[in-house]
Amino acid sequence: MPPDSPSQPWWRTFNREHWFVFIIASLAWLFDCLDSQLFNLARDSGIGDLEKARAAAMVAAGTLNADAMVDFAKKAATVRGPLTTSAFLLGWAVGGLIFGALGDRFGRARILTITILLYSVSTGLNALAGSFEAFCAYRFITGLGVGGVFGLAVALVADSVPDKSRAPALGMLQSLSAFGNISAGLIGMGIGAMATLPFGLKPWQALFVIGALPAFLCVFVLAKLKEPEKWVRARAEGANRGIKFGSYGSLLLNPRWRGNAWFGLAACSAGIIGLWGIGNFQGKIVGDIAETAAKALNLTDAALASHVTYQRSVALLLQVSGGFFGMFALAKLAQLRGRRIAFGVALVLSFLTTGLVFMFMRSLTDMYWMLPVMGFGQYSVFGVYAIYLPELFPTSLRSTGTSFCYNGGRIIAATAPWTISRITASLGGNVEAFRTAGLWVSLVLLLGIAALPFLPETKDQPLPEE
Repeated sequence: MPPDSPSQPWWRTFNREHWFVFIIASLAWLFDCLDSQLFNLARDSGIGDLEKARAAAMVAAGTLNADAMVDFAKKAATVRGPLTTSAFLLGWAVGGLIFGALGDRFGRARILTITILLYSVSTGLNALAGSFEAFCAYRFITGLGVGGVFGLAVALVADSVPDKSRAPALGMLQSLSAFGNISAGLIGMGIGAMATLPFGLKPWQALFVIGALPAFLCVFVLAKLKEPEKWVRARAEGANRGIKFGSYGSLLLNPRWRGNAWFGLAACSAGIIGLWGIGNFQGKIVGDIAETAAKALNLTDAALASHVTYQRSVALLLQVSGGFFGMFALAKLAQLRGRRIAFGVALVLSFLTTGLVFMFMRSLTDMYWMLPVMGFGQYSVFGVYAIYLPELFPTSLRSTGTSFCYNGGRIIAATAPWTISRITASLGGNVEAFRTAGLWVSLVLLLGIAALPFLPETKDQPLPEE
């Protein structure tokens, strides 16, 4: 079959260098997702323990009645837990905006190495957090590193592989990230099944320690990964023509790119809120269901913590397994029918499946079919992001623009956990109030559709240039 045959599979156009870039970029994003999902598993248990310690200190200080200690700690964890996600998302947004621009200026591979090291080390530090404030601080720093990876990884692949292979390769890169999510679920199940953990670690601390391991990838990336020839050539030509690489002024003031940036931000914000502002809090519902079911077993506190960790891990595994198929399916739809229609379908699916879980999931049996369905809907949006965003911006702004839309949206998304926590508190601070709050916030998913008519259709178009 000729190399330029229309029926040639995309992966057959790759040479050894293309494969190396694709694998490294995919692993970087996969480990990023692994760390993020380990946080989702550890968040509620970690904050629960920290709030119990705070309540005990208040009892010792005489500022809290001992009989009210358990109820106080549980309500405080329900309200404050989502705020740790807000801190993470804010760090994610800031890191994405900073490192995305640095990637256009100084090279995708070099900056990618820095971001991996940053999120790995700070994830491990979360295991040492002794207070709510320290927990949030470490999550913000982790977010800085995590935020840089997506824009850098997709820009690296988009600039390195043949044009024919770009869309399916980026769709596969995003779909493969599901294995990072799935690995997190399996790791959580393994920890939850252990009666005791080494070094006296609690389950949530062990999850964070494991999350630090991807730092070892940095050495490999730093030593072997080269910058894309397309970026090197464009950087040299841009210097002669006075083109500014990684400039937010060029992105937001140039009439050719600013519309793509702002409307891309609006559309991305909706999908990110659906997953990170709402969907990734399904563990709160699962944890409550698991605790209620386990009360009759008279478990010790340690056994109950392991049981809840195990069930939350199963729930995550179910959600992200559905997410793999959602990303793959909607990435394929984007390639066949167009980017905008796939984006719109994904946002509608995210809205409908979120409502299903928050309204009707009432038992551990329900989660076995509801969470894969929700995962399919919520993650489907991300399969479109990976293909669409780098096609909206030129080489000089590809990482900057992609990061602006994908990560800038997290500034807006960071308000969702805060909003949910406020609504939850106003309705009584219990899990039923949390369900209602999530349903109200999920309406923002439909608003993202309004931005799509203002974005160009890029199917079968070459990457734009200055």
